[in-house]
Amino acid sequence: MVSSDFAKQMAGYGLVTAHILYRLPDHPSFLQSYIWQEYDISPRFPQLNKFLEFWQRELDGPLHEVTVVHQSLIKPAELRHVGGVFLLH
Repeated sequence: MVSSDFAKQMAGYGLVTAHILYRLPDHPSFLQSYIWQEYDISPRFPQLNKFLEFWQRELDGPLHEVTVVHQSLIKPAELRHVGGVFLLH
C-alpha cells in the first residue's frame, strides 16, 4: 500500500510551507505568526489559495504578509534502478 503523500509527490505535488503574519483583532498593532504546511502544486498553489480564502472569509485576524516556500521532494532524476543490494549484519 502506497501512502497518499508519496502518491501526491509522484503526481507532481511538492511540500509547501507558508509563513503567515496576521494582525490580532483586539490589538491591531501586534502581529501573530502562523505556519501552514501541505502538499500543493507550484506555481498556482490551489490548496494554499483555498486556505487563504477560508482565512479571509471566516477568521477575524486580517492577513499582513504571507511568505511561501515550495520544495519538490522527489524529482525524476532521483528515481533510478539500484544495481545491487548490500546487507550489513
